Amino acid sequence: MGTLTAASRRLFASLILAFGAHMLAAAPALAGDEVVLLEVNGAIGPAVADYVVRGIEYAEDRQAQLVVLRMDTPGGLDSSMRDIIKKIVAARVPIATYVAPSGARAASAGTYILYASHVAAMAPATNLGAATPVQISPSLLPKGKPIADGKDKEEGKAEEAPVEPSERKIVNDAAAYIRGLAKMRGRNADWAEKAVREAASLTAEDALEQDVIEIVAPDLTTLFKALDGRRVRVLGQDRALSTAGVIPNVLEPDWRSRLLAIITNPNVAYILMLLGIYGLFFELSNPGNILPGVAGAISLLLALYAFQVLPVNYAGLALMLLGIAFMIAEVFVPSFGALGIGGAVAFVVGSLILMDTEVEAYTLSIPLVIGFALASVAFFTLVVSMVAKLRRKPVVSGREEMIGSRGEVLAAFDTRGRIRVHGEVWEASTRTPLAKGQRVRVKALDGLVLLVEPETEED
Repeated sequence: MGTLTAASRRLFASLILAFGAHMLAAAPALAGDEVVLLEVNGAIGPAVADYVVRGIEYAEDRQAQLVVLRMDTPGGLDSSMRDIIKKIVAARVPIATYVAPSGARAASAGTYILYASHVAAMAPATNLGAATPVQISPSLLPKGKPIADGKDKEEGKAEEAPVEPSERKIVNDAAAYIRGLAKMRGRNADWAEKAVREAASLTAEDALEQDVIEIVAPDLTTLFKALDGRRVRVLGQDRALSTAGVIPNVLEPDWRSRLLAIITNPNVAYILMLLGIYGLFFELSNPGNILPGVAGAISLLLALYAFQVLPVNYAGLALMLLGIAFMIAEVFVPSFGALGIGGAVAFVVGSLILMDTEVEAYTLSIPLVIGFALASVAFFTLVVSMVAKLRRKPVVSGREEMIGSRGEVLAAFDTRGRIRVHGEVWEASTRTPLAKGQRVRVKALDGLVLLVEPETEED
């Protein structure tokens, strides 16, 4: 009996071990073997920076072995790009930037991020480069513009196109920045500087040949095979990657990143600001409506939060507010349209220069600006006119409302008696004897006594 019990125990233990091995094989990768995938599509702005920074922090908390930043971007804001790069440089996990799928690009800000990453990879038929700061006209950057005449023309010499000192500073700063990133990661620093100064671009194959990237891979599976066993240096320590056959954990943007992406769209932030101003103005001009004031306050706060992270030109914002003030003043001041027209012009000019950047994705739509300018003129003209008319109307309640009211004598009296005014019976005093039913008009009040006189034909 004892032998049978021991055999049963060994059989049970074998079954437990077999089941555990099967579950372990079917289980997802452990936290230390995890690969986190972040998707960056479109212009790089505050919402993308927030998503990438928090995504890297998530990977650090999970002790993931790798973060893959799959990118397709035309560029974006310098401040947001630098926030991402600072997080990549200080990350406790390796970052691999992968320009994909085929047909994607890592232009402008994307090139800087690619250079900052521990591993740079691209899919076939992708490109990177054109990293010249967008404030600088490309025509000002290349050297070799021939002069019109003289000995230099005959000898084929050329002079540089004139460049403003401020523009030269921006270019030099960007070139030094990307060159420093290239040296830190051991990549081609000369071509990196060329991408800034001459807006040069490269295909994936040429980038691999010129030591700008390390890997060309058509898909993630191929990328992970190429990364398997590769050693990368993170914060001064070498780490070996084990990525063969791994299934990445795709981290989607959460509600905060989605909300930030919506309200940091310059057109949305612009609309929120104007709705906030309109709502608060309507509430102040007609107290007690509640809804316009609440909606306006919320809209204005969201707009101010968006402007905090967007490149806002506060001179443009001041011009917009001045234009609104002029349009309001047009109703009260007889300027024959000068204030209204000047306000509309100030509003439009302020709107056009509101965003202090030339990045296409972060500029205001001109049709939207024109439409809101016309709507603002109509809104303030209508609302302020209504308020002015209401203020010119006679008082319809209280002591002042009784002055000038008409009444009817209830019983004849010589100096003091009773009359009916607005359906109410009042004590009245007069200097002229009054007959029953006679019409009178209130001229003054003495406490609760109405001072009246007979109504004339003129009244």
